[in-house]
Amino acid sequence: MLLIISDHGDDSVHAVLPKLRERGVPTLWWDEADYPEASTLTTSYRDGRWRQTLTYRGEEHDLSRVTAVWHRRPGRPSAPAVRDPSQREFAEHVAGHALAGAYDLMTRARWMPARPAHLQAIDNKLLHLYRAVQLGFTVVDTVVTNDPAELVPAWTRAGGRLITKALSFRTFTLDGEYGHLYTTPVPRRRLSGRHRLRYAASMLQPNVPKAYELRVTVVGERVFAARIDSQASRLTTVDWRHYGDPKVGYSAYDLPAEVAERCVRLVAELGLSFGALDLIVTPDGRYVFLELNVDGQWAFIETLTGLPIADAIAGWLTTPTGYEEPTDVH
Repeated sequence: MLLIISDHGDDSVHAVLPKLRERGVPTLWWDEADYPEASTLTTSYRDGRWRQTLTYRGEEHDLSRVTAVWHRRPGRPSAPAVRDPSQREFAEHVAGHALAGAYDLMTRARWMPARPAHLQAIDNKLLHLYRAVQLGFTVVDTVVTNDPAELVPAWTRAGGRLITKALSFRTFTLDGEYGHLYTTPVPRRRLSGRHRLRYAASMLQPNVPKAYELRVTVVGERVFAARIDSQASRLTTVDWRHYGDPKVGYSAYDLPAEVAERCVRLVAELGLSFGALDLIVTPDGRYVFLELNVDGQWAFIETLTGLPIADAIAGWLTTPTGYEEPTDVH
């Protein structure tokens, strides 16, 4: 049995499900937000054996039968029936620990992109840049700091073409509306407000000239590269994710073998089976590494380019490992 753990509205899961049905593999789609309110999870050690059972929508599922887990983008454990806020927070906190322990015992299953505990440990832009440099990727000069005194020198070194990035994706409220930070230029007038840097460490890099950009999706050892003509619209020149502009074209791209190999090695050496990498191709033909997303979006790439990413994911999830696990863990 395959276990998919993600929000029930996840377009990526909807894209893969038909491929799994074609292969005839039993599949359970479950969301951590359904726990503990709408499902039960029991892990026990009795008579010298470990047992794990997930009960969801009236059916019991023996987790020892799970051969692969696709941990996509689940919601958080939720207990809305607990009215007291502090008690609800406690219940949801405990639920998270129960899930973490259960996942660690599912040693027979292959995980995409990796076990949640491992993802949390390696999902760090600085670590990704460090490993990318080791593998021979071109990486621009980078400063991550909360020291206001570092901003002007970085701006000067970049010749006034400095950008800033958030270290992780997290929503916040501004004037009552939700938002998050995209890659943003730092014009000269913003330097006077550099004292604000003290309270939120940021990544500072020169704004590299672009011919176009690439989204490279790695599934196991398979590589799917898409060209994004981000420079076709002034709205997407800095960050193509910010606006959906019909001027921006998407197409399948033939990535040089040595660059493709680096992408596969970076994903593998981080202990992942999936990764979505963002690269720049400069006007003089250099490939510049920007970042790696451990659970990056890809369904829109498949829709716009026809690259068979969903089929590759289904294939990875249904390929047996042949690896023998200890017999006392089920």
